[in-house]
Amino acid sequence: MNEQTYLTTDELSSRIKYDVRTIRERLKDSVLMEGVHYVRPFGGRKILFVWETIERDMKVASTLLPVGMNAIPMANGAVLHG
Repeated sequence: MNEQTYLTTDELSSRIKYDVRTIRERLKDSVLMEGVHYVRPFGGRKILFVWETIERDMKVASTLLPVGMNAIPMANGAVLHG
């Protein structure tokens, strides 16, 4: 069975060094996708981020790009180059 680490927005913020507001307003639903990178337990409003998936996608995106290029990791594991 795969263990997953669920993080609050504050906990994720401290791990990836992004402001909580940036995560909520710019990353959630554009880079971090519901059902892939985060869940809403029991259909509620609270959001829990899946650390292992986020960490994997950050590493994939950073290894595929030359220095200075921008990309958006996609929910299916691909990367959109911008």
